[in-house]
Amino acid sequence: MSAPVQPHDNGNTAEPVAADDTELKTSVSKPDPLLACIWAQPEGKVGLIVTTAVVLLTVVGYLFAEQITGYSTTEFIGLPFTDTGLFGTDNLGRSVFSRFVAGGLILLVTAFLATLLGMVVGTIIGMIAGYAGGKTDAVLMRLNDVLLAFPQLIFAMLAIVIFGPSATVLVLVIGLTHAPRIARVARAATLDVTNEDYIRAAQMYSVPHWKILTQEIAPNITGPLAVEAGLRLTYSIGSIASLSFLGLGIQPPAADWGLMINENRIALSLQPWGVLLPVAAVAVLTIGTNMLADATARATATTATVAKRGRARTAEPQLKPKHEPIRHDG
Repeated sequence: MSAPVQPHDNGNTAEPVAADDTELKTSVSKPDPLLACIWAQPEGKVGLIVTTAVVLLTVVGYLFAEQITGYSTTEFIGLPFTDTGLFGTDNLGRSVFSRFVAGGLILLVTAFLATLLGMVVGTIIGMIAGYAGGKTDAVLMRLNDVLLAFPQLIFAMLAIVIFGPSATVLVLVIGLTHAPRIARVARAATLDVTNEDYIRAAQMYSVPHWKILTQEIAPNITGPLAVEAGLRLTYSIGSIASLSFLGLGIQPPAADWGLMINENRIALSLQPWGVLLPVAAVAVLTIGTNMLADATARATATTATVAKRGRARTAEPQLKPKHEPIRHDG
């Protein structure tokens, strides 16, 4: 009795091989957290340290200025522009050091709120324009271009002259003048995301447009918006300090860095600390936030590239022959 014939496997068949967990983990690179990517860059590390140090100085100084310096921000300690106390006195005989350590928080809070307002308004306009397209996009962007034609600082000065100088007017004016620039960034980012397959799938299943905008598009454009937020914060700090220097920002007797420069510039050669301290603080804060924004731009670009490569590699069909085919020569 002959032995049963075993089926011959010539190795010509190919079957899909599912990647195991180990292969999946090695083929898909998970992007590092954004903060870790920023900290890994020398520029981002310096910017983060400098910005954090200035923010801590403003918060602690605003809350404990009198305990730190021994004087309140409105207390008269001597004659104007003298060496009384650390860093001397200002134009009214108040402590320069006390007004300096307490004067940064108002600038930071005002700049942050203005940037936040501009980001919210600009992002909404840009997302609607990029997602809707057609006439809606054309009308919104043409109106946006009209607003961009006005110089930001001159428009802010005109609005403050009409409505009066106050912190609320500063926030509204600076924030609304930021919105057109942010809208262009949000629109461009939305156009890149709108053609993705998951957006088309959501539209096919009749998902409401507001849900697509808030749950699908918004989370995927946070990278460019984070970079733009850093840049707008830098511009807000400079604009508000400039308006305060011109007498159109924070009003006396409040302690403010821009206001200190305006009040003490007349005695720069006699008592320079009233000008040098706020100028140095504004410059360091602006440089720190700018470096942080540049590092954020590089970090978001790196994260996006890694994520796209990971999605592309997982999308490839993983088919390979079970055995090498047997070749018969001749």
